Amino acid sequence: RQPIAMCFDDRGRLWVAECYAYPRKVKPEDARDRILVFEDTDGDDVLDSRKVFTEGLNLVSGIAVGFGGVWVGAAPEFMFIPDADGDDVPDGPPRVLLDGWGAHDTHETLNSFIWGPDGWLYGCHGVFTHSAVGRPGTAEADRTRINAGIWRYHPVRHAFEVFSEGTSNPWGVDFNDVGHAFQTACVIPHLYHVIQGARYQRQAGQHFNPWTYDDIKTIARHRHWAGGKWNNADRDRSDAIGGGHAHAGACIYLGDAWPERYRGRLFMNNIHGARVNQDRLTPAGSGYVGDGDPDFLFANDTWSQFISLQVGPDGQMVLIDWYDRNQCHHGDDGKHDRGNGRIFKVCYDRAAPRRARVDLARESDAALVDLLGHDNDWFVRHARRLLQERAAAGRLAADTPDRIEAKLAAATTTPKRLRAIWALHVIGRLPPPRLLRLLDDPDPAVRGWAIQLAAEGSTVAGSTVEPGVPAEVRERIGRLAAEDPAPLVRLAICSALQRMPPEHRWPICRALVAHAEDADDHNLPLMNWYAFEPLVTLDPARALGLAAASRIPTVSRFIVRRAAAVESAYEPLVAALSASDSATRKWMLE
Repeated sequence: RQPIAMCFDDRGRLWVAECYAYPRKVKPEDARDRILVFEDTDGDDVLDSRKVFTEGLNLVSGIAVGFGGVWVGAAPEFMFIPDADGDDVPDGPPRVLLDGWGAHDTHETLNSFIWGPDGWLYGCHGVFTHSAVGRPGTAEADRTRINAGIWRYHPVRHAFEVFSEGTSNPWGVDFNDVGHAFQTACVIPHLYHVIQGARYQRQAGQHFNPWTYDDIKTIARHRHWAGGKWNNADRDRSDAIGGGHAHAGACIYLGDAWPERYRGRLFMNNIHGARVNQDRLTPAGSGYVGDGDPDFLFANDTWSQFISLQVGPDGQMVLIDWYDRNQCHHGDDGKHDRGNGRIFKVCYDRAAPRRARVDLARESDAALVDLLGHDNDWFVRHARRLLQERAAAGRLAADTPDRIEAKLAAATTTPKRLRAIWALHVIGRLPPPRLLRLLDDPDPAVRGWAIQLAAEGSTVAGSTVEPGVPAEVRERIGRLAAEDPAPLVRLAICSALQRMPPEHRWPICRALVAHAEDADDHNLPLMNWYAFEPLVTLDPARALGLAAASRIPTVSRFIVRRAAAVESAYEPLVAALSASDSATRKWMLE
């Protein structure tokens, strides 16, 4: 009942969080939210085994399994419940890792936990809930603010950060075959390609950085609703184009049981439309465009609300159904039905042979490395995380890195090459010399990921991390900024720059803004600006010189606008105006 979050463990079992507290946190003595474990023991697509892992939680909203326990979100806390022996009995009480999560709007709390290809745990956060996140006891001034966006937490380093900002109340994020993230949203346009360091269109409020000036908009070339005030006429008009503006869940199908035409499609529930929408993601410029495909599944029941959609080890899709007469958030306790909830499985061919039961934690390192090439990404994701766990615990076989390197050398597709690279990263085997070789790779997707992973810090052995981008890697990134023909690579550089000290950014920024071909790209003008903005006040004259040289008008205009707000920039501004031609002088004055 009231299933609000789910995940699969390494045995293919389904863990489901039940939230009875919603729509508000209850008194501690009344807390009865639970985490259940379901299993299909005979392979007939029916969950015939059910047990309670823990109960007494309060306003639970997200779960993930891994690293010897369960990661739980229940505002104001992000917790870890240990179960090192895997007997489905907690080894002790929850450990609070982070607190300060808000619950101002309880359908926008931390949610949609998912392990990323880089070894971090990702999640969503909504716009009307205001969080100041930190380890327990962290001073208010040292906490990380978030009120809309995607966040992530590293399970080994126990680091927390905001990955991207903006949108509305996202309740769904997933990664495609080349590790790029996508999120679904409500009320505002529904689909966004998630880029590290990006700032996206907001449903409400202001960006934390007041010098943002503009934000990145949806990639969708369509809408699932007709617009308006969402009255009966709007509902009728929206029915033919997707059903409505409220979405939950994001699942990119990367399984092996459905026809090839579904691979890479993004599925999301349309709450008002009582259906599952389907979007097609197509690379374009530095990112993607999204187009609507025919609606995939109709619930034929307005109470049905699929909160989460995920693909399991058999390549079929599982959906949890919150099931409530309220289609929108409602703060009235009496208007929610807590007596039911449903789990569905969507199978392409029920007559197909069933896959044998799995228990990946019992497999050898060699077997897990082999699974990195599996056609069902469920196996890839779980194998990678298990290798990361073993590396962090010092239990990785000595020949495992060489096995992964051999996998990389033998791979013939971009996704399978990236899987090996991500695996090397999470086990700490991408030192600077290896990164430099990847930065020279002929595949732009590989070069882009090498840049992103370099900005994570240099992994030297196991989980040891040296912060910052090594000088030799930074120098090579600078050359790529000037010479690389791929916008995807320049996008990765824009993200990486935000993680570098300002003094290291100048030459790379100058190289990036020389690319006139990026002026109309969906992401690059603003991503360049987000990376460059802190430099303007450090040296206004130098910044204005870069504005004059820039071939990306958005960056030039925003540099001048930012400089105009700084008294120390007045003199170089006057000089720049005097040296400009009439056309340039006109827009500078504007």
